[in-house]
Amino acid sequence: MKRLALPLLITCGLLIICILMVVYPLSVWESGVRGLSIWWEVLFPSLFPFFVISELLLGLGIVHFMGTLLHPFMRPVFRIPGTGGFVAAISYASGYPVGAKLTAKLWEQKQITREEGERLVAFTTTSDPIFLIGAVAVGFFHTPALAGILAIAHYGSGLIVGLLMRFHGPKDTHENSEALTVEGNRLKHAFYAMHQARESDGRSLGQLVQQAIRSSLQLMIVVGGLVVFFSVILQLFTEAGFMNGMYHWLEQVLLFLGLPKELSQSLVGGLFEVTLGARYAGTLEGIPLIYKVAAAACILSWGGLSVHAQVVSILNSTPLRYLPFMFARAVHAILAAGIVFLCWNPIMNSVDTIYPSGFSDSAPLLTGIHLLPSQLAITIILIGGLVIITAVYIWVSQFIAKYRN
Repeated sequence: MKRLALPLLITCGLLIICILMVVYPLSVWESGVRGLSIWWEVLFPSLFPFFVISELLLGLGIVHFMGTLLHPFMRPVFRIPGTGGFVAAISYASGYPVGAKLTAKLWEQKQITREEGERLVAFTTTSDPIFLIGAVAVGFFHTPALAGILAIAHYGSGLIVGLLMRFHGPKDTHENSEALTVEGNRLKHAFYAMHQARESDGRSLGQLVQQAIRSSLQLMIVVGGLVVFFSVILQLFTEAGFMNGMYHWLEQVLLFLGLPKELSQSLVGGLFEVTLGARYAGTLEGIPLIYKVAAAACILSWGGLSVHAQVVSILNSTPLRYLPFMFARAVHAILAAGIVFLCWNPIMNSVDTIYPSGFSDSAPLLTGIHLLPSQLAITIILIGGLVIITAVYIWVSQFIAKYRN
């Protein structure tokens, strides 16, 4: 009987959704078009090029090259191989679910274990800076100066989650010795690793490009379908009044915590879809800005069940589990909101000093293909920064070792 409980529950849920679709056909159409618009205008031009580029970099061995360079830093700090640094740089620049896709590819190439993959995908599932700045700070809040505190809260808490996730999984005895080994010429070893990866791949450049485009298009269709599906589900539940119970319950929790109850709509919307939740947070009226920004940071870090479903669908071919990922997202959301409250006065006071005349509310919504060069530039800057940090880390390690001897 217990085995039948979950299938029966899923069946009943699907029947209810079908009935609601018949009762509210206009809402289904409008929400479906809205979700499709988000996918086509925002997600497709932002994610598809990075999906193709990541496939090409994996096939050409560039990821192995960067992994060898970054390994001495990433292994002791985050307990992941050096390739995780490359995944983190691309993921932070291009946004979810690129980190999950690259993590799945690393698993297929047997470069990471299950625990390492769960650590990696836990802190590389973030929003891209273009969406955070252009869509949220400028488009939804009409306050470009909020980009700084949103970025510090979102990405800073993401790195904290990465440090916390290093305690996830059993301790491997070979990790310390492997991380502390410093070769005489790491750059030479990195080029050798890239050559070996290219030889083992064996595909020609034409085949590599063709397969990269095909697999990226398939993944983008899955992402678009999930965005449309959750947009429709959220609208149907709202029309049917199911969301009122969630609003009421969350309002009581917010009042208990001393927070404005008006945040309930944005938080519930963000539970399902990050774009809708962030938009609701930006349009709230009658409450201080700090609470709206904290809600937006929380929603961006949680990612929404739509992003969760995208990650699960990508990781379906791997043994990586969902529960560690969900736990990391919840911790990320709480930390991001907390950082907003902690850093609000010093950061916003300095912004007021720099921009004494106030903030502009006429800036356009920055999304789409026009900002691809910015995303690529951010990726290069992040990778370069990680290489510099790793070089400094190696130099300090060597200096300390010599001093002890």
